[in-house]
Amino acid sequence: MLSVTAARTGLEGDETQMQTNLAGKVAIVTGAGSGIGLAIVDQLLAEGADVIGADLEPSALEGMEGVTTVTADLSTTEGVRAAVDTALSVHGKIDVLVNNVGIFPYRESFISTSDDDWQRVMDINFYSMVRACREVLPHMIEQSAGSIVSIASECARQPDVFFVDYSVSKAAMVSLNKALANEFGPQGVRCNIVSPGPTRTPPWDAPGGFGDSLAAEYGLDKEKAIEHFATEVRKLPLGKLGRPDDVAAAVVFLASDLASQVTGSEYCVNGGSYVGA
Repeated sequence: MLSVTAARTGLEGDETQMQTNLAGKVAIVTGAGSGIGLAIVDQLLAEGADVIGADLEPSALEGMEGVTTVTADLSTTEGVRAAVDTALSVHGKIDVLVNNVGIFPYRESFISTSDDDWQRVMDINFYSMVRACREVLPHMIEQSAGSIVSIASECARQPDVFFVDYSVSKAAMVSLNKALANEFGPQGVRCNIVSPGPTRTPPWDAPGGFGDSLAAEYGLDKEKAIEHFATEVRKLPLGKLGRPDDVAAAVVFLASDLASQVTGSEYCVNGGSYVGA
Protein backbone atom coordinates (compact mmCIF):
# COMPACT_ATOMS: atom_id res chain seq x y z
CA MET A 1 0.00 0.00 0.00
CA LEU A 2 1.21 3.51 -0.81
CA SER A 3 0.98 5.10 2.62
CA VAL A 4 3.03 7.39 4.78
CA THR A 5 3.37 6.99 8.53
CA ALA A 6 3.81 10.27 10.41
CA ALA A 7 4.36 10.69 14.16
CA ARG A 8 2.20 13.39 15.73
CA THR A 9 4.28 16.13 17.28
CA GLY A 10 4.26 15.95 21.06
CA LEU A 11 2.47 12.60 21.22
CA GLU A 12 5.28 10.13 21.70
CA GLY A 13 4.50 6.76 20.18
CA ASP A 14 1.23 7.94 18.65
CA GLU A 15 1.15 7.51 14.91
CA THR A 16 -1.28 8.40 12.17
CA GLN A 17 -1.52 6.71 8.78
CA MET A 18 -1.87 8.90 5.69
CA GLN A 19 -3.64 6.59 3.27
CA THR A 20 -4.44 6.92 -0.38
CA ASN A 21 -8.08 5.94 0.27
CA LEU A 22 -8.23 4.45 -3.21
CA ALA A 23 -9.81 1.21 -1.97
CA GLY A 24 -13.17 0.79 -3.66
CA LYS A 25 -12.52 3.63 -6.10
CA VAL A 26 -13.06 3.03 -9.82
CA ALA A 27 -10.28 4.07 -12.19
CA ILE A 28 -10.11 4.11 -15.98
CA VAL A 29 -6.60 3.74 -17.38
CA THR A 30 -6.09 4.26 -21.11
CA GLY A 31 -3.17 2.59 -22.84
CA ALA A 32 -3.18 0.10 -19.97
CA GLY A 33 -1.76 -2.91 -21.79
CA SER A 34 1.99 -2.31 -21.43
CA GLY A 35 4.75 -0.11 -20.07
CA ILE A 36 3.70 2.83 -17.91
CA GLY A 37 0.00 2.02 -18.27
CA LEU A 38 0.45 -1.52 -17.00
CA ALA A 39 2.53 -0.26 -14.05
CA ILE A 40 -0.23 2.23 -13.20
CA VAL A 41 -2.80 -0.58 -13.23
CA ASP A 42 -0.61 -2.70 -10.93
CA GLN A 43 -0.19 0.09 -8.39
CA LEU A 44 -3.84 1.11 -8.43
CA LEU A 45 -4.80 -2.51 -7.79
CA ALA A 46 -2.33 -2.66 -4.90
CA GLU A 47 -4.20 0.26 -3.35
CA GLY A 48 -7.51 -1.57 -3.65
CA ALA A 49 -8.97 0.25 -6.62
CA ASP A 50 -11.07 -1.38 -9.33
CA VAL A 51 -9.61 -0.71 -12.76
CA ILE A 52 -11.02 -0.45 -16.25
CA GLY A 53 -8.01 -1.14 -18.47
CA ALA A 54 -8.52 0.10 -22.02
CA ASP A 55 -6.10 -0.67 -24.82
CA LEU A 56 -6.03 -1.73 -28.45
CA GLU A 57 -4.23 -4.86 -27.20
CA PRO A 58 -5.13 -5.52 -23.54
CA SER A 59 -4.04 -9.17 -23.36
CA ALA A 60 -1.49 -8.45 -20.60
CA LEU A 61 -4.40 -7.46 -18.35
CA GLU A 62 -6.39 -10.65 -18.82
CA GLY A 63 -6.91 -12.57 -15.60
CA MET A 64 -5.83 -9.74 -13.30
CA GLU A 65 -8.19 -9.64 -10.34
CA GLY A 66 -9.91 -6.28 -10.09
CA VAL A 67 -9.43 -5.40 -13.75
CA THR A 68 -12.10 -5.20 -16.41
CA THR A 69 -10.53 -5.03 -19.85
CA VAL A 70 -11.82 -3.04 -22.80
CA THR A 71 -10.44 -3.59 -26.28
CA ALA A 72 -10.75 -0.18 -27.89
CA ASP A 73 -9.20 2.18 -30.39
CA LEU A 74 -8.72 5.15 -28.10
CA SER A 75 -8.03 7.49 -31.01
CA THR A 76 -11.79 7.45 -31.66
CA THR A 77 -14.80 8.78 -29.79
CA GLU A 78 -16.35 5.31 -29.89
CA GLY A 79 -13.29 3.71 -28.30
CA VAL A 80 -13.15 6.20 -25.46
CA ARG A 81 -16.89 5.93 -24.88
CA ALA A 82 -16.62 2.14 -24.69
CA ALA A 83 -14.22 2.44 -21.74
CA VAL A 84 -16.45 4.94 -19.94
CA ASP A 85 -19.63 2.95 -20.59
CA THR A 86 -17.94 -0.21 -19.27
CA ALA A 87 -16.93 1.53 -16.05
CA LEU A 88 -20.46 2.76 -15.50
CA SER A 89 -22.15 -0.53 -16.36
CA VAL A 90 -19.82 -2.62 -14.17
CA HIS A 91 -19.30 -0.25 -11.23
CA GLY A 92 -21.81 2.57 -11.61
CA LYS A 93 -19.26 5.34 -11.10
CA ILE A 94 -15.90 6.76 -12.15
CA ASP A 95 -13.55 8.21 -9.53
CA VAL A 96 -10.25 8.38 -11.41
CA LEU A 97 -9.28 8.83 -15.05
CA VAL A 98 -5.69 8.26 -16.17
CA ASN A 99 -5.03 9.52 -19.69
CA ASN A 100 -1.97 7.45 -20.54
CA VAL A 101 -2.42 6.19 -24.10
CA GLY A 102 0.13 7.58 -26.52
CA ILE A 103 2.54 6.95 -29.38
CA PHE A 104 5.91 8.53 -30.18
CA PRO A 105 6.93 7.79 -33.77
CA TYR A 106 10.43 8.84 -34.79
CA ARG A 107 10.50 11.63 -37.38
CA GLU A 108 13.36 12.49 -39.72
CA SER A 109 12.32 16.13 -39.91
CA PHE A 110 9.43 18.54 -39.38
CA ILE A 111 9.34 19.04 -43.14
CA SER A 112 8.76 15.35 -43.88
CA THR A 113 6.09 14.95 -41.18
CA SER A 114 2.83 14.82 -43.13
CA ASP A 115 -0.66 16.01 -42.25
CA ASP A 116 -1.65 12.37 -41.74
CA ASP A 117 1.28 11.88 -39.36
CA TRP A 118 0.23 14.91 -37.34
CA GLN A 119 -3.41 13.86 -37.28
CA ARG A 120 -2.66 10.34 -36.05
CA VAL A 121 -0.44 11.52 -33.20
CA MET A 122 -2.91 14.21 -32.14
CA ASP A 123 -5.85 11.79 -32.28
CA ILE A 124 -4.13 9.22 -30.06
CA ASN A 125 -2.18 11.46 -27.70
CA PHE A 126 -4.27 14.61 -27.37
CA TYR A 127 -7.80 14.04 -28.62
CA SER A 128 -8.08 10.83 -26.59
CA MET A 129 -7.58 13.05 -23.52
CA VAL A 130 -10.11 15.60 -24.80
CA ARG A 131 -12.72 12.93 -25.43
CA ALA A 132 -12.13 10.95 -22.24
CA CYS A 133 -12.33 14.07 -20.06
CA ARG A 134 -15.48 15.21 -21.82
CA GLU A 135 -17.08 11.82 -21.18
CA VAL A 136 -16.13 11.41 -17.51
CA LEU A 137 -16.46 14.97 -16.23
CA PRO A 138 -20.27 15.01 -16.00
CA HIS A 139 -20.14 11.92 -13.76
CA MET A 140 -17.39 13.36 -11.56
CA ILE A 141 -19.25 16.67 -11.28
CA GLU A 142 -22.41 14.84 -10.26
CA GLN A 143 -20.59 13.17 -7.36
CA SER A 144 -18.63 16.38 -6.56
CA ALA A 145 -15.36 14.45 -6.63
CA GLY A 146 -12.88 13.01 -9.07
CA SER A 147 -9.26 12.97 -10.09
CA ILE A 148 -7.91 13.16 -13.64
CA VAL A 149 -4.22 12.43 -14.17
CA SER A 150 -2.72 12.72 -17.64
CA ILE A 151 0.68 11.52 -18.82
CA ALA A 152 2.53 14.17 -20.80
CA SER A 153 6.32 14.31 -21.28
CA GLU A 154 9.31 16.53 -20.66
CA CYS A 155 9.16 17.02 -24.45
CA ALA A 156 6.21 19.33 -23.81
CA ARG A 157 8.69 21.84 -22.35
CA GLN A 158 11.71 21.03 -24.51
CA PRO A 159 10.60 19.65 -27.89
CA ASP A 160 12.67 16.87 -29.37
CA VAL A 161 13.45 17.45 -33.05
CA PHE A 162 12.92 13.76 -33.78
CA PHE A 163 9.51 13.70 -32.08
CA VAL A 164 8.11 17.02 -33.23
CA ASP A 165 4.42 16.07 -33.43
CA TYR A 166 4.66 14.04 -30.22
CA SER A 167 6.17 17.04 -28.42
CA VAL A 168 3.41 19.35 -29.59
CA SER A 169 0.70 16.86 -28.58
CA LYS A 170 2.16 16.70 -25.07
CA ALA A 171 2.34 20.49 -24.79
CA ALA A 172 -1.34 20.60 -25.72
CA MET A 173 -2.08 18.13 -22.91
CA VAL A 174 -0.31 20.34 -20.37
CA SER A 175 -2.32 23.36 -21.48
CA LEU A 176 -5.63 21.51 -21.45
CA ASN A 177 -4.92 20.13 -18.00
CA LYS A 178 -4.57 23.64 -16.56
CA ALA A 179 -7.78 24.78 -18.26
CA LEU A 180 -9.70 21.82 -16.85
CA ALA A 181 -8.25 22.34 -13.36
CA ASN A 182 -9.38 25.95 -13.40
CA GLU A 183 -12.88 25.23 -14.66
CA PHE A 184 -13.77 22.12 -12.70
CA GLY A 185 -11.89 22.56 -9.43
CA PRO A 186 -14.91 24.34 -7.89
CA GLN A 187 -16.98 21.20 -8.63
CA GLY A 188 -14.53 18.96 -6.76
CA VAL A 189 -12.56 17.59 -9.72
CA ARG A 190 -8.76 17.70 -9.56
CA CYS A 191 -6.68 17.61 -12.76
CA ASN A 192 -2.92 17.04 -12.82
CA ILE A 193 -0.12 16.11 -15.21
CA VAL A 194 2.80 13.70 -14.82
CA SER A 195 5.65 14.41 -17.23
CA PRO A 196 8.19 11.57 -17.46
CA GLY A 197 11.70 11.96 -18.75
CA PRO A 198 13.49 9.04 -20.43
CA THR A 199 11.73 5.96 -19.08
CA ARG A 200 12.65 2.36 -19.83
CA THR A 201 9.42 1.19 -21.39
CA PRO A 202 9.23 -1.84 -23.76
CA PRO A 203 10.46 0.06 -26.86
CA TRP A 204 13.85 0.40 -25.17
CA ASP A 205 14.31 -3.37 -25.05
CA ALA A 206 12.46 -4.51 -28.16
CA PRO A 207 14.65 -5.96 -30.94
CA GLY A 208 15.83 -3.03 -32.99
CA GLY A 209 14.45 -0.64 -30.38
CA PHE A 210 15.96 2.37 -28.63
CA GLY A 211 18.49 0.30 -26.68
CA ASP A 212 19.83 -1.44 -29.79
CA SER A 213 19.97 1.87 -31.65
CA LEU A 214 22.05 3.45 -28.90
CA ALA A 215 24.33 0.40 -28.80
CA ALA A 216 25.01 0.76 -32.52
CA GLU A 217 25.50 4.52 -32.26
CA TYR A 218 27.96 4.39 -29.35
CA GLY A 219 29.67 1.08 -30.18
CA LEU A 220 28.79 -0.36 -26.77
CA ASP A 221 26.65 -3.24 -25.55
CA LYS A 222 23.06 -2.26 -24.88
CA GLU A 223 23.26 -1.80 -21.10
CA LYS A 224 26.46 0.23 -21.32
CA ALA A 225 24.98 2.30 -24.14
CA ILE A 226 21.86 3.10 -22.12
CA GLU A 227 24.01 4.04 -19.12
CA HIS A 228 26.13 6.28 -21.37
CA PHE A 229 23.00 7.94 -22.72
CA ALA A 230 21.69 8.66 -19.21
CA THR A 231 24.94 9.89 -17.69
CA GLU A 232 26.90 11.46 -20.53
CA VAL A 233 24.34 12.46 -23.16
CA ARG A 234 21.32 13.47 -21.08
CA LYS A 235 23.47 14.05 -17.99
CA LEU A 236 20.65 13.04 -15.65
CA PRO A 237 21.67 13.84 -12.07
CA LEU A 238 20.34 10.49 -10.87
CA GLY A 239 22.38 8.78 -13.58
CA LYS A 240 19.74 6.33 -14.80
CA LEU A 241 16.58 6.02 -16.82
CA GLY A 242 13.28 6.00 -15.03
CA ARG A 243 11.14 2.89 -14.73
CA PRO A 244 7.40 2.62 -15.36
CA ASP A 245 6.87 2.09 -11.63
CA ASP A 246 8.43 5.50 -10.93
CA VAL A 247 5.82 7.19 -13.09
CA ALA A 248 3.02 5.02 -11.71
CA ALA A 249 3.85 6.01 -8.13
CA ALA A 250 3.39 9.70 -9.01
CA VAL A 251 0.10 8.90 -10.73
CA VAL A 252 -1.23 7.00 -7.72
CA PHE A 253 -0.27 9.86 -5.41
CA LEU A 254 -2.06 12.43 -7.58
CA ALA A 255 -5.11 10.21 -7.98
CA SER A 256 -5.38 9.71 -4.23
CA ASP A 257 -6.51 11.65 -1.19
CA LEU A 258 -2.85 12.26 -0.35
CA ALA A 259 -3.01 14.94 -3.07
CA SER A 260 -6.36 16.39 -2.05
CA GLN A 261 -4.99 19.96 -2.28
CA VAL A 262 -3.14 19.44 -5.56
CA THR A 263 -4.65 20.48 -8.88
CA GLY A 264 -3.43 22.16 -12.04
CA SER A 265 0.06 20.85 -11.31
CA GLU A 266 2.72 19.16 -13.40
CA TYR A 267 4.90 16.57 -11.66
CA CYS A 268 8.19 15.85 -13.45
CA VAL A 269 9.50 12.29 -13.07
CA ASN A 270 12.70 12.72 -15.01
CA GLY A 271 15.75 11.86 -12.91
CA GLY A 272 16.56 15.52 -12.31
CA SER A 273 16.65 16.57 -15.96
CA TYR A 274 16.75 20.33 -16.40
CA VAL A 275 13.81 19.99 -18.77
CA GLY A 276 10.57 21.04 -17.12
CA ALA A 277 12.32 22.16 -13.93
